[in-house]
Amino acid sequence: MIISRTPLRIVFFGGGSDLPRWSRRHGGTVLGATIDKFCYLSCRRMPPLFPHRLRVVWSRTENCQHASEVRHPAVREALVHLGIERGVAVHHDGDLPARSGMGASSAFTVGLLHALYALRGYIPSKRQLAAEARDIEQARLNEFVGSADHALVAHGGLAQVTCERDGEVRVKPLTVPLTRLRELNAHLLLFFVGPRRFTADVFQMWAEAAERHAAEIAALAAMAEEGVNVLNGGDDLERFGRLLDEGWRVRSGLPGVSTPEVDTPYERALATGALGGTLLVPGVGGFLLLFVPPAYHARVKTMLRPLTHVPFEFERAGTEIIFADPEIEPETEDLASDYADHLSGRRLPQGF
Repeated sequence: MIISRTPLRIVFFGGGSDLPRWSRRHGGTVLGATIDKFCYLSCRRMPPLFPHRLRVVWSRTENCQHASEVRHPAVREALVHLGIERGVAVHHDGDLPARSGMGASSAFTVGLLHALYALRGYIPSKRQLAAEARDIEQARLNEFVGSADHALVAHGGLAQVTCERDGEVRVKPLTVPLTRLRELNAHLLLFFVGPRRFTADVFQMWAEAAERHAAEIAALAAMAEEGVNVLNGGDDLERFGRLLDEGWRVRSGLPGVSTPEVDTPYERALATGALGGTLLVPGVGGFLLLFVPPAYHARVKTMLRPLTHVPFEFERAGTEIIFADPEIEPETEDLASDYADHLSGRRLPQGF
């Protein structure tokens, strides 16, 4: 059995500029970070004693004979992509609800590929995992998902992701001092607004109206650069919070973003001490991230009841294999040797 653990992510600035329909014309920049909330995928070989050859457990349980019969789209396409014909069981668990703006679908796909590759005894780089997961979601499944999500959850940490016009996605980790990173973490509060609705519709509206809203999307991408400068410079960190509020005002002009369900708690938070924030997914529901000086945390939490506060810390590892049964069947002796090195704790040059 193999178990992968892949972090969920938060995006501070630039969300929307990494949608391919925009970034392939103008380029895009996103500033985000991964947090200690995870997507877990376990994969194991199915013993030849069952009437089914494939078993997939998510919000439902599927027993199938062939990959093409699997109803979960990402699992189906990952199995087809890797050419897996032998019996496999896949089981998913997550720390936070799916489709709530934390990059869960991207974490699922990255973690699934990671686990399936490991089951075969192969060690992919994080760059490879991000690229193949992006291809599955965007090209094979036609999902309206940004290109930065896969890069963030695969690599982990606080990073600037640049989406080039030629389709290249570059990840630049921020070399922020640990004290500065802890200070930023201490100013952030995360609240669950409720089950997300209509996200894909909103992203589709963004994509179709990209040129009509070019000024807003370009401004959001520019704020990612400014956010990097604030974190890397000696600016008062409260400037970061006020920049989040500027981003909120810009995003409110995009279709499907401004709704009473999220605008009301945001304005209440500002009145109680928050300096800014962002809704981590367009549409109704999902997670609301707020920048609040620590002295005002208790007041904001009280004001936003009954919304659920979700404590979190930043994480830096990205997707990992956290358990590996030694009975792996590698494809070659070289891969078997590399995999044995990984399990023994030695770091491999591929960037595993």
